[in-house]
Amino acid sequence: MPEDGKFRFAIDRGGTFTDIWAKCPDGEVVVTKLLSVDPLNYQDAPREGIRRIIEKKTGKSMPSNEPINTSNIEWIRMGTTVATNALLERKGEKMALVITKGFKDLLHIGNQARPDIFDLEIVTPETLYECVIEVDERLVLKQDRCEVNYPYTDVLKGTTGEQLEVWKPIDVKKLKEELQVVLDQGITSLAVALMHSYTCGEHERQIGQLSREMGYKHVSLSSEIMPMIRIVPRGFTACADAYLTPCIQKYVEGFASGFLGGLANTQVLFMQSDGGLTPVDTFNGSRAILSGPAGGVVGYALTTYNQQTKQPVIGFDMGGTSTDVSRYAGQYEHVFETSTAGITIQAPQLDINTVAAGGGSKLFFRSGLFVVGPESAGAHPGPVCYKKGGPLTITDANLCLGRILPEYFPAIFGERENQPLDKAATLAAFQTLTNQVNTFLSSQSGSKTMSLEEIAMGFINVANESMCRPIRALTQAKGHDTSRHILACFGGAGGQHACAIARSLGMSQVFVHRYAGILSAYGMALADVVHETQEPCSKEYVKESFSYLDERIEALKETCITELQRQGFDLVNIETQVFLHLRYDRTDCALMVNADSYPATSDSSKHGDFRSAFIQRYKTEFGFVLVNRRIMVDDIRIRGVGKSTAASNQNIPSYTAPPTVEKVVKCFFDSGNLDTSVFLLDKLNSGHIIQGPAIIIDKNSTVLIEPSCTGTITSTGDIHIVIGSGIVKTVGTELDTIQLSIFSHRFMSIAEQMGRVLQRTSISTNIKERLDFSCALFGDDGGLVANAPHIPVHLGAMQETVQFQIKALGDDLHDGDVILSNHPQAGGSHLPDLTVITPVFYADEKKPVFFVASRGHHADIGGITPGSMPPHSKIIQEEGAVFKTFKLVNKGVFMEKEVIDAFNEPGKYPGSSGARDINDNLSDLRAQIAANQKGIQLVSELINEYGLKVVNAYMAYIQSNAEIAVRDMLKEIAKKTKERTGHTKLHAEDFMDNGSKIGLDVEIDEQKGTAIFDFSSTGYEVHGNANAPRAVALSGLIYCLRCMVGHNVPLNQGCLKPVKTIIPKGCLLDPSENAAVVGGNVTTSQRVVDVVFKAFGVCAASQGCMNNITFGDKDVGYYETVAGGAGAGPTWDGRGGVHTHMTNTRITDPEIVEKRYPVVVKCFHLNPGTGGNGLYCGGDGVVRELLFRRPFTLSVLTERRVFVPYGMNGGGPGKCGVNLMYYKDGRIVNLGGKNSVDVKPGDVFHLETPGGGGYGPVDEQGSEPRTKRRRTSSKQQIERGSVYSYKLKQESA
Repeated sequence: MPEDGKFRFAIDRGGTFTDIWAKCPDGEVVVTKLLSVDPLNYQDAPREGIRRIIEKKTGKSMPSNEPINTSNIEWIRMGTTVATNALLERKGEKMALVITKGFKDLLHIGNQARPDIFDLEIVTPETLYECVIEVDERLVLKQDRCEVNYPYTDVLKGTTGEQLEVWKPIDVKKLKEELQVVLDQGITSLAVALMHSYTCGEHERQIGQLSREMGYKHVSLSSEIMPMIRIVPRGFTACADAYLTPCIQKYVEGFASGFLGGLANTQVLFMQSDGGLTPVDTFNGSRAILSGPAGGVVGYALTTYNQQTKQPVIGFDMGGTSTDVSRYAGQYEHVFETSTAGITIQAPQLDINTVAAGGGSKLFFRSGLFVVGPESAGAHPGPVCYKKGGPLTITDANLCLGRILPEYFPAIFGERENQPLDKAATLAAFQTLTNQVNTFLSSQSGSKTMSLEEIAMGFINVANESMCRPIRALTQAKGHDTSRHILACFGGAGGQHACAIARSLGMSQVFVHRYAGILSAYGMALADVVHETQEPCSKEYVKESFSYLDERIEALKETCITELQRQGFDLVNIETQVFLHLRYDRTDCALMVNADSYPATSDSSKHGDFRSAFIQRYKTEFGFVLVNRRIMVDDIRIRGVGKSTAASNQNIPSYTAPPTVEKVVKCFFDSGNLDTSVFLLDKLNSGHIIQGPAIIIDKNSTVLIEPSCTGTITSTGDIHIVIGSGIVKTVGTELDTIQLSIFSHRFMSIAEQMGRVLQRTSISTNIKERLDFSCALFGDDGGLVANAPHIPVHLGAMQETVQFQIKALGDDLHDGDVILSNHPQAGGSHLPDLTVITPVFYADEKKPVFFVASRGHHADIGGITPGSMPPHSKIIQEEGAVFKTFKLVNKGVFMEKEVIDAFNEPGKYPGSSGARDINDNLSDLRAQIAANQKGIQLVSELINEYGLKVVNAYMAYIQSNAEIAVRDMLKEIAKKTKERTGHTKLHAEDFMDNGSKIGLDVEIDEQKGTAIFDFSSTGYEVHGNANAPRAVALSGLIYCLRCMVGHNVPLNQGCLKPVKTIIPKGCLLDPSENAAVVGGNVTTSQRVVDVVFKAFGVCAASQGCMNNITFGDKDVGYYETVAGGAGAGPTWDGRGGVHTHMTNTRITDPEIVEKRYPVVVKCFHLNPGTGGNGLYCGGDGVVRELLFRRPFTLSVLTERRVFVPYGMNGGGPGKCGVNLMYYKDGRIVNLGGKNSVDVKPGDVFHLETPGGGGYGPVDEQGSEPRTKRRRTSSKQQIERGSVYSYKLKQESA
């Protein structure tokens, strides 16, 4: 009981509902739920809930229009979605960004990758700022071997110990004038992000002081909000803070105004994204994004995790529009950078993975495939059963199957919100869908029709499988076994799915807390108060640094303890946790490491053996360690915790009689309609055992206990469910469209899990950190079944490689063989992409039953330039080591000597070298072999589960399903093309900068849905490296088809079945055996896509180039591709400063470039007016300048320097790009599109990338290109967390 007999309130103010858990003075716990927004009845939901509970408990009238007396309130703890909603809906405070001159568009460009690789209308969330002020200032890191004598004015020392030269002090007079202009517009919130302020915030502090003196009310300095290296995420974080903190302050002021004395004498704490509470005066925008969901994680972590058994827990919180998945194994799992609503935020956040699948996910039947989401019906109109004209959703499927009982739901539906759920409308809508499904099935030979219930059940099964994928990814990505976890289920919709999901994942237990419907609020009551401090560091973790590290740790600990004591905590209730952000030198894979379980030794910091902790964690996550590699400390972080003594579980009475059955209803399961008992949780006592099938109903949620599962009520009133094996449904070889969707997920999951193993076990930056790889599964004929991730230039290309090896080797393929190949004639893209293929033998089968393969980009495989991307190669041998059909493993023996000899082979050619780091090549090849082994294991498990005939049958069905989807699309395109042009024959051509023609004729059969793509009018192979292997042209074609389909289809062999491709031997797109091809992969591939889209009239040309820039010497090498403009389309403006089509590579942050390489990024911004004019304008290209501080060789490999990106339908063309050298002696020289030059210290490379073409004629009024209006997303980006970040990173390889 609260010691002084006062109320305690824990509140989760969600987007739809506000949940309140209250402990009353007499010890009774009261739980209530009310609408978050109900302006007719109250102004503020949390305050109204508090008022109602106190009024009811004390019996004293408390009019809602009078302030609440706080004398009997001990504390209020709250989580709120105010910040998240303001971010999603872009309803934050008007704010301006102050940034270093030359970088005004840096946050618009971001990492230059697009969020959805197949969406031609590149929809990105808008930036948060209204305007940008560029400050004429510059700090540059001092470097030992720098040979540029810039006349700097001062040297400053950063917090990391690094020295910075002041190349330009702040021009205060000019800055003051510009700040005043912004202030006069009514903008009073400011974010400041300057280059290298993570280590030296001096300039930012000057600007902060000046702007506050001028009258700015809120100023967020990036150096104070999150002092971590990388200006792009740090700038986003400062913007989010300046955008959201004023909103939070307004909300808090409004909330407090309803209490006497404004809550001055009541402890008010808010939940932060990291799972800790903080006082109201330190609650800020950048740490509030996950305020609500964090409470749920704390709730299940502290109620489900058992300190004795230490069995890890998966949190499963399923709501209306999305599902949150997280993991707890005794410590909270944090991420330090994640994207929410398109904004990257650097701040400690619980790793909560949100997937777009919830009760409101829409149901589709597409080309024979059951599809769930990601689109959602939302709260308005909601599902069909809400009676507001909404679509069919998962909620409707559960209602249809008898798993939701309308009589236990409140009557709040319909236009007037006073009607019950409408089951009749749901059944009618499902009947229409059933007719559609059965019409399709009757057109497929040997397919049985399905009942309405079977179809609803099918959608439930498909939804469950789609929610299993992120859970597998979250656990297996870090080396954990999914099946060894407990599933903790909470949220409104999760209870209906928990048993099925646990069974799919091999879990044996589900735990549903008695407060599962309001667990986020209950978590607030259990949570601790947290204060964190962090500072950057640039030390190596060695003995010489320990005294510095220990001194800084102690200082930061003292800061945390002082702050918690200020909040009223005694020293005995304060704990501190020390973390070092560690990584191996020359890698980007940093881990936040705590050494609590690793006591200090004579060879460690006195705060623990961080080296051992890091090595062990690295080995668990990645499967190996880097021997003799330096370990670097990037940041020091202290988490101070004020221990909470707030809530404790209350026991409920033990049972004395069997549980009361309220009623028995019919519920549909895989085995048909079954009698299902219904119980009310309030009437169940400790020890009651509930056999499935059963439904347990609580005020806030419904829990389904499936057949062969058993639920037990615990002493504290929670539900503990043991999962039985269930009735195993026999799947035959005849087509079952539900199983088709499930197999589609299972096959994709195999490719995804192979990718996780490859990323974990590889060693090079390209594969481990840039994720430049693909993994795939093939049938016994080498036909592609599933490919992940979807890197455009790899799409479908590996199929040619596998089929080439099957033909080449014939019967010489044995169990234990692994083949290596990269030759363009054998389906390769370019030489650095090495493909490793393993045949899958099963039981007594004489021949392989499947093939698995992984393709990864190796950093260097020899050739005439480091990085194996020479701009002037003339024959393939100058581009590196060549493997056509090479047994990497022969009957189980790794052929190390032979492969090393092959990597050294290019050194025999004049001016060429063998591979420059063979050890890295070998390590990555072993990682590819390991990934393939994982694939073999998973395929074998699938065959063991279903039988080889069934798996083969569904492999064929999935391929024919993709074929149907492409045929449907071609029929639709033929119809539209005929309407527009009067025929179904299409032609387009375009020219490479060297004059080579790419010509395409397309003929579509609108009846059959087939097409012929004929490249016969394409020019000859060239004496250079712009030749594109046939596989690259086919990848471009598949990419275009997928973009034109407009929705998810399995990208496999079936895609190309309705398409006949004619590419003459010896032409630019299918060159001879020894032709150089490195430029074809990165430039010609883009132009193939332009030609296809030109033929179909889909959109104007994009920049048509990847702008490959390389510089280096014998010690250092750097490679980047640079964004440009996207083409406009029939309803959209092209996006500026983004990668398009066949590439989506991220660009390295300017601060990382300057820290690791002897260059200065002088500017990186949009180039206004380079996008083509039109009814819809093309996107602008960018300007990027690099100043060299040492002698280097610079190579450029670019296109669209001669021929402009075309406009479409009367739209103007985009401008060409240009590559210039500004030499130190004053000369300006045009390098042309492809060149290699030596540069000296002080020389500057100036790059302008092409713009995109415009679409449609300019409207009469304006002949001037108008300001580029960019349509921004109306679709809210719901997904977030480490799994989503990994997917985005994969698709930007």
